[in-house]
Amino acid sequence: MERNELYPIFVKVHELNFLIVGGGNVGLEKLSFLLKSSPNANVEVISLEFMEELETLAAKHPSVFLTRKAYETSDLEKRHLVIGCTDNLDVNLQINKEAKERYLMVNIADTPHQCDYYLGGIVTKGNVKIAISTNGQSPTMAKRIRQFLEEVLPDDIHELVGNLNTYRKTLKNDFQEKVEIMNKLTSDLIDKKE
Repeated sequence: MERNELYPIFVKVHELNFLIVGGGNVGLEKLSFLLKSSPNANVEVISLEFMEELETLAAKHPSVFLTRKAYETSDLEKRHLVIGCTDNLDVNLQINKEAKERYLMVNIADTPHQCDYYLGGIVTKGNVKIAISTNGQSPTMAKRIRQFLEEVLPDDIHELVGNLNTYRKTLKNDFQEKVEIMNKLTSDLIDKKE
């Protein structure tokens, strides 16, 4: 059986510089997904042309900048994360090569073997955020799992997390004792009832 070797991390994209190259349907999808999760993400989208929907979305987010031009290697300067999603595979592969030469994390849309990271499904309920990955194999399945989790997780789960955080701060025990207390307190959340 194939193993998913991805390591999930949660990135503060509002503190990083994100570049998307491509202003078409896929660029819109990538930008929408990013802003849904991180509305204050610092993003520049570069393209010769932009879909009207992408322009409308960008106008609602002051930290998103649209630059109407062709991609150049210098566009990678001062970036942390890059997405290549033009309709030209050669340009996307050039973006991938040049980003890797600069040790930048890059995602080439619809080309999983050219990606350092994937934009998986995300469920957000207040401070609770769950990421879902199918290792780039089936975005549709990630979407269905996301929809399922959005239905079954209570909307007020963030309040429970907040209450647990407040309680945890009152504990004066050493680290190991705190862990044991919090584990015991939350064990009913996953204990299967017979």
